[in-house]
Amino acid sequence: MYSIHREGGVSIALSIIFFGLMYFIATFFKDSILYYLFIGTGLFIFLVILQFFRVPVRQTTINPNHIIAPADGKVVAIEEVVETEYFKGPRRQVSIFMSPINVHINFNPLSGIVSYFKYHPGKYLYAWDPKSSTDNERTTVVVKHDNGTEVLFRQIAGALARRICWYVNEGDKVTQGKEFGFIKFGSRVDVFLPLDAKVLVKIGDKPVGGETVIATLN
Repeated sequence: MYSIHREGGVSIALSIIFFGLMYFIATFFKDSILYYLFIGTGLFIFLVILQFFRVPVRQTTINPNHIIAPADGKVVAIEEVVETEYFKGPRRQVSIFMSPINVHINFNPLSGIVSYFKYHPGKYLYAWDPKSSTDNERTTVVVKHDNGTEVLFRQIAGALARRICWYVNEGDKVTQGKEFGFIKFGSRVDVFLPLDAKVLVKIGDKPVGGETVIATLN
């Protein structure tokens, strides 16, 4: 069973208007293949938009040693990098690319207090471009667990995604598996882990946001 996300109101309304327009145009071409073409196009766009804003039911098993997937999608990068915005040092990066057919809700990968938050305007490079992590429109969130461990995760807009939504601010208490944001259309989420974290996914895996354990903390 799915519901529709609150961010979908305007887009769904516009897709209904578009479908109505296609239907109106189609009435001029009855008994023609164009009749079905116009109606089919309008219906297809409406259904694509509707499925994009679906809200699935997810069951999170809360575990302080687990880092869960912050998004649905495909693991496109696992590498050691130097994180320059907050930690200013080496971290283990795991990147998940969300295609337009994925659920685009973002889930807290761990419980704790938001110790840092910043929104960055930027470019709209393709989300799989390595430079998108530092050059694109993005948000940076750092959550500090009760044990003192901090994990950084970053929402990154892609070539199609032109709006990032977030629902957290510095000082907020967040719960593992709960929604912290939404990105419209193709996009990416990067997670920056301590070097001693054990990564449990590999490139090409398709984690389920809010459920799949992508790493464990030592």
